[in-house]
Amino acid sequence: MPTHNMYSVEVRHKGLHKYRLIKGSDRYVVEQQASEQMRAWDDMWARRLEIDAKKRERDEGFRAKFQKKTVAAERTEEARAAIAGIEQTLAYSLNDHKKIQWELLLSNSSFPDPPPAKREHVELPPEPKETDGQFRPDKRWYHLFLTNVRQAAQEDAKRRFSRAHEEWSKKIAELKAANARLDEEHAGDVSEWKSRKESFEAKQAETNKQVIAKKEAYLKGDAQAITEFCELVISSSRYPENFPNEWDLEFQPTTKTLLIDYFLPSPAELPTLKEVKYVASRDTLSEVQYPVSVTNKLYDDLLYQITLRTINELYRADHATFIDSIVFNGWVRSIDKGTGKQVTACILSIQAARQEFLDIDLSQVEPKECFRTLKGVGSSKLHGLAPVAPILKLNTEDKRFVSSYSVIGDVDQSTNLAAMDWEDFEHLIRQLFEEEFAKSGGEVKITQASRDGGVDAVAFDPDPIRGGKIVIQAKRYTNPVGVSAVRDLYGTIMNEGATKGILVTTADYGPDSYAFAKGKPITLLTGANLLHLLAEHGHKATIDLKAAKQMLADLKKDGE
Repeated sequence: MPTHNMYSVEVRHKGLHKYRLIKGSDRYVVEQQASEQMRAWDDMWARRLEIDAKKRERDEGFRAKFQKKTVAAERTEEARAAIAGIEQTLAYSLNDHKKIQWELLLSNSSFPDPPPAKREHVELPPEPKETDGQFRPDKRWYHLFLTNVRQAAQEDAKRRFSRAHEEWSKKIAELKAANARLDEEHAGDVSEWKSRKESFEAKQAETNKQVIAKKEAYLKGDAQAITEFCELVISSSRYPENFPNEWDLEFQPTTKTLLIDYFLPSPAELPTLKEVKYVASRDTLSEVQYPVSVTNKLYDDLLYQITLRTINELYRADHATFIDSIVFNGWVRSIDKGTGKQVTACILSIQAARQEFLDIDLSQVEPKECFRTLKGVGSSKLHGLAPVAPILKLNTEDKRFVSSYSVIGDVDQSTNLAAMDWEDFEHLIRQLFEEEFAKSGGEVKITQASRDGGVDAVAFDPDPIRGGKIVIQAKRYTNPVGVSAVRDLYGTIMNEGATKGILVTTADYGPDSYAFAKGKPITLLTGANLLHLLAEHGHKATIDLKAAKQMLADLKKDGE
């Protein structure tokens, strides 16, 4: 604005925090100067933004590179730790002094659910009183002279109190009823909680009772209990998660020999990563693998270590000295590169006598040489997975097994299963389950006919997850199967060291039977289930309990 023929313009730049007042006598010149100043500042600001952007880009690049370098270092450290862990497989076990005992299986946990909190009562309002201020009659000076007016005010106060007290009484009754309902609901919650707690504790006590019974059987030298204790020892030994967690055991009491079929990791399950490098020229991470010669040596050494470690852990845990000799057969599942199919082979086998093995100082040995000193059998290059004959094989034979005969082919729609000869019925069940387990390569064997409620058939299912030894009992009944038969089956499962039990009947089961079987490795098959299973395998039959009862009654009369 002109002042005495002078002009001035204020220019500001927020980014640079600049300010200037330009003055001059010529308005056009002043405005041009202001424009030039703003252009200069804008150029300056643009250069600063460019510099800042490059700096940020450079800093981000440094951070990214630093992060990648950090990742490379961390992965390298993890790879080294994995290899070190494998190299220390045997040493780790020697340093672990944890005592393996039956008590590890005891459940000491408390019932997890807290008792239900008491429902909060609704607060009861206080009882109104005539002396409360709101129920006092109004007092006026003229009440001294007007008796009727004074009495009317007093009567009105009494009526107000009476109404208020009546309303209070109703409200109290409602609230007390509501609180009573809360107490009733809480009592129901407590009762239900106590029931669940008692059920939990009863199940826990039953489980612990079984563990204690197993411990007592073990201390008495029971072969099955010794086998199960050895299972506990091996399952407590920690290995990398990707290693197989599978084995089969058999204790032979006559020779005091423990036989182990142990699945070892395949070469593909071993880590091969040596280190991870950051390549600055390509801004990438590069993995460096160990040479095959190194991983092969590492693999062979690992298998020798696992073998010695397993034998050592078993002998050290066997304080009662039931085991005099351990036979360890190392099996490996791998892919045949010629056929692409999975193959399973025993690649090492060793028998180690107790005293001879315990005299060895495992902290000083070279695992392969120790294996050889103990006369272990195996290829000099275990990574080649060359099969060897096990020194001793697991025996799935049972002296109770007898020759079976075909029954199922003679069964048709006219066959009443409930009226079959009981021995024929057992062979029918064996054949039916033989067809069922054949899908997974299993086998089913029938035991000697005894009619004593023992094992009627035994299935060996090779499936590594759901398989194992399965005991089967057949009940050709015309009445519901009682809970005692289900209890007997559970006892048989425990005695046989089986993974599961199956009870098959031509009839049905009582509610107590289903209640007992709940949560246990027991499958109850009714007559309807049996007919359905037969139909699945292309066989037809019938179950007529009434006709069977009559037939059996007639046979009994004829016998008399």
